[in-house]
Amino acid sequence: MPFSKVSGTNNAHKVVVYALSTCVWCKMTKQFLKDSNVEFEYIDVDLCEESEKARIREELQNKSGGLSYPTTIVDDKIVIVGFRKDKLKEALGI
Repeated sequence: MPFSKVSGTNNAHKVVVYALSTCVWCKMTKQFLKDSNVEFEYIDVDLCEESEKARIREELQNKSGGLSYPTTIVDDKIVIVGFRKDKLKEALGI
């Protein structure tokens, strides 16, 4: 999958964001992480090839029980659905 990496000095956690390129909440989540200097990877699912989209959808449904964007996964165990600044701060200790 073609993930994009955003560098940051706050790299204590592995952060992965599944987003849509046209989603305002997804953009707000990525901007919040950038503003907080958090290192993270993201993928804009709607820009992927169909076979990749299917794999990503299956993976997200297995991890979060649903299919909503943005979905942020911290350290492969904390799943945050939607733009939840409070949950992101709590999970990342910021």
